[in-house]
Amino acid sequence: MGDFSHVPVMLEQTIESLKIDPAGIYMDGTTGGGGHSYKIAERLRTGRLFCFDRDEEALAAAAERLEPFADKVTFVKSNYGDFDRVLKEYGVGKLSGILLDLGVSSYQLDTAERGFSYRFDAPLDMRMDRSGGITAADVINTYSKSELIRVLRDYGEEKFAPQIAANILKRREERPVATTGELVEVIRASLPMKILRTEGHPAKKTFQAVRIEVNDELNVLKDVLGRMIGSLAPGGRLSVITFHSLEDRIVKTEMKRAEDPCTCPKNFPVCVCGKVSMGRMITRKPILPEENERENNPRAGSAKLRVFERGTG
Repeated sequence: MGDFSHVPVMLEQTIESLKIDPAGIYMDGTTGGGGHSYKIAERLRTGRLFCFDRDEEALAAAAERLEPFADKVTFVKSNYGDFDRVLKEYGVGKLSGILLDLGVSSYQLDTAERGFSYRFDAPLDMRMDRSGGITAADVINTYSKSELIRVLRDYGEEKFAPQIAANILKRREERPVATTGELVEVIRASLPMKILRTEGHPAKKTFQAVRIEVNDELNVLKDVLGRMIGSLAPGGRLSVITFHSLEDRIVKTEMKRAEDPCTCPKNFPVCVCGKVSMGRMITRKPILPEENERENNPRAGSAKLRVFERGTG
């Protein structure tokens, strides 16, 4: 098993944002190696923590790390999008707090055979749950040109999506694109020399886009946030760490909607739609990593933390 011992992003700010009740019931929807979960469990006395992750290797590493708190922690191999169904099976009602640390983990990026990184030449996989579902190879080798352009534009904000998609199809006429290295070659051949010389790694946006498509990350996120806020006990908090603008936009929008769900026209003197606020956004502006963390942990550079607190009414 690889090393899951990397330092979690914005650890202290995140734990502080949850306002942990020693008797509360908490959920870490993206457990990874258990760095955030460890700090939550450490503060519990009679409370309980449910650790979700789609990645079996992540859960195994987290279980080992959190062994001192085995009596307080339950590990669940599941997408966090199914949290309410799963917790109902455990007889859990309202939650005191929920944490989501989105995106791909350092371990997944650093484990070549997982196919997440453009730094290694490995089979195109990118599945967070390797027990099933489509792979990156399926996306690259079976999607139509228009579907590839959609994925690269919508999930990678890649302005050269048409050129990359066209070259993927051209390459497929000869043989399938089988590895991350082969995909990087196609991407490099699709971009102007000026971009290759002046911007970051040319494959970054494409790899992000394909990973999001493979794991259906943004659709799951958009669908679940309202349900998560609804599952919080009065005063309970939802803390979400994002790593790119697409995720952050969804989190900000859904938290604002939960705070002010009214759909009445702005010129109505009183609300008649009957939709009631679920609480308030604690973070009008996102919490950002401290400068020293950004310097010591490259993954923290783009991180943003947003927090919502369930109303007491």
